Amino acid sequence: MRVLSERKSSSADRSARQVSDIDKVFKALADPNRRRLLDLLHQENGQTLTALCEQMDMTRQGVTQHLQQLEEANLVAIVWQGREKLHYLNPVPLHEIHARWIEKFERGRLGALRDLKKRLENDDDNET
Repeated sequence: MRVLSERKSSSADRSARQVSDIDKVFKALADPNRRRLLDLLHQENGQTLTALCEQMDMTRQGVTQHLQQLEEANLVAIVWQGREKLHYLNPVPLHEIHARWIEKFERGRLGALRDLKKRLENDDDNET
């Protein structure tokens, strides 16, 4: 019995960690400045703090704080190259959100749009 309850609690711990990780991602994405940083890294991955600051309308300290939250959410990865700290976009958490929250809801809609397109194309064929 004890082993079973330990398994249940470890499974619950994993679920709680996963929800916590997803919450961090959603919290990070909630801020327009952090979304802008992610867009900048998507355009050109591996940028330094200085390069990112040049493209943001805020202080270096503000950009640093936003990058830290993105790192905590695992949306940005850091690679040291000599004395330079390079920031890279990590798309995995975004993909996980898409798979869990978006993809399952759009399947039905996409299928309905496909069926509608086929019906409309058949109607066009019948008129000619």
